[in-house]
Amino acid sequence: AVAEVKLHDDQYTLDHMRAFGMYNYLHLDSWFQDNVYYVDQFGRVMNLSVTLDTALQKPREVFRLPTDLTAYDNRLCASMHFSSSTWVTLSDGTGRLYLIKSGKRGSSVSEKWEIVFNEELGSPFIIVHSVSFLKSNAHSVAVLLLRVEKDELDTKGSGFHTTLEWVTIAEIGKEGNHRYEIFKRRFLQGKSVPHYAAIEPSGDGLMIVSYKPFQFVKDEDDKLEENDDENDDAKATDEKKDPLYCWQQTEDDVTVTIQVPEGITKDDIKVCFSPDKMCVTLKDQPPLMEGKLYASVDHESCTWIIRENKSLEISLIKKNEGPRWPELIIGDTRGEFIMDPSQCSEIAESLMHLTSEVLNPNPEKEKPPCNAQELEECDAFLEDNASLCRFDGDTLKVTHVINLGSNQYLFSVVVDPKEMPCFCLRHDVDALIWQPHSDEPENMWEHIGTFNALGYVQASKQDKKFMACAPDYSYAALCECLRRVFIYRQPTPLSTVLYNRKEGRQVGQVAKQLVATLEANDPILGFQATSERLFVLTTKTLFLIKVNSGN
Repeated sequence: AVAEVKLHDDQYTLDHMRAFGMYNYLHLDSWFQDNVYYVDQFGRVMNLSVTLDTALQKPREVFRLPTDLTAYDNRLCASMHFSSSTWVTLSDGTGRLYLIKSGKRGSSVSEKWEIVFNEELGSPFIIVHSVSFLKSNAHSVAVLLLRVEKDELDTKGSGFHTTLEWVTIAEIGKEGNHRYEIFKRRFLQGKSVPHYAAIEPSGDGLMIVSYKPFQFVKDEDDKLEENDDENDDAKATDEKKDPLYCWQQTEDDVTVTIQVPEGITKDDIKVCFSPDKMCVTLKDQPPLMEGKLYASVDHESCTWIIRENKSLEISLIKKNEGPRWPELIIGDTRGEFIMDPSQCSEIAESLMHLTSEVLNPNPEKEKPPCNAQELEECDAFLEDNASLCRFDGDTLKVTHVINLGSNQYLFSVVVDPKEMPCFCLRHDVDALIWQPHSDEPENMWEHIGTFNALGYVQASKQDKKFMACAPDYSYAALCECLRRVFIYRQPTPLSTVLYNRKEGRQVGQVAKQLVATLEANDPILGFQATSERLFVLTTKTLFLIKVNSGN
């Protein structure tokens, strides 16, 4: 049976469910056609490669994990990723990472899995993505690991955060004595499990689609520098805290209060008024406040005095009574506006007509404020502010941020294994596939495929667990937790004439939908699509559904 790992009692958050409870136990090797892998309960990596449907082989063992998995209580599921046509990264779910040289996979002649690197990397993780590349003539493999960890500081949220560890393993050594070692470990942290996270083929950057933002956290070595920065930051924030001046207003005047430093007398203060400007100078220092006022004042009636508590009070008389000023000096943010309670209630009252206790109180009104009936329940998904970020591997800073707004993330698919995985987003009722090109700054995300109405259709499938599409976009598919698989083909031309009776026009092509019901009582654990077949894994059975049969 498949080595399924159920969630423990302390893995109770939505993030645990997303990362580990909805884990896809079936791994597609995109470098070779129709080649899938899973790990069974004995820690064996089992492979099924299909060449002919008439001559299906049984899954065969290609590798066995050295650890006895039953001895670990708090392990996660085993995970793997195919970095290239000859390299595989593998985790046993206990916190150990294996780098494996597999030889050319897909043929039992050249395929032989050998461990070239294995190391304990701390708490258990799953592998999200990996790439193999050459840097200055040395071979490297970069791997992205995901953990959901307890966050002691988080008292208001779930009490957990998500960590992405970006590990680079590089080949070192002279002729004849090559070995692999960890070259770099970097950590990112965020408050949600990313929908999509992938390393660029060159190993220079990272792209993440997530609901909450991620950022790099420093290593131990960088801590010292960071502390210096923190002190500077602390000073800066202290300065920000105390406003330079406070101001209040009524309909016809504005009052500004400034705290004067010790030792300054009335003779040291100089205040100049003009119809639309004001300037305050202390002794021989540069002006304390200077600039264009928000609106004109009657400069001859403006006055200033020094109060007993050593504060300077300036009174400005508005030229036009009535309108409120949103700011005192245009562009000056160093002041704090203080509103008295009567003004607060006055503003609240003036806004009352825009709000109501009841949702849509009189729907017969010509332009109702909102019609909740138009939105279906399935359209209102919670996370409507996911963002797509690209991080630079050297500076560890974000270089691009795209707010996905209501473009809900649906799934990812590998179209070309040499490129990054594509991601599919909902655009209105459709689903669009985007291919990242990290090496083309002008065209970093290219729209390469469309599934009409898939965005709308998938929204109504409340029990969907996995979603996928063929690398040639010929169909998209989704499965529920149990038994049912839905297949949505692309429109194809019709051989017969078909009319749409309602509109009286001839229909040239039709997109077919298929439903497959599996003869299985176990939940679906894995789901992968290739151009011709759909692979569905349950605990004890691997189903193959032939989708495109040549015609």
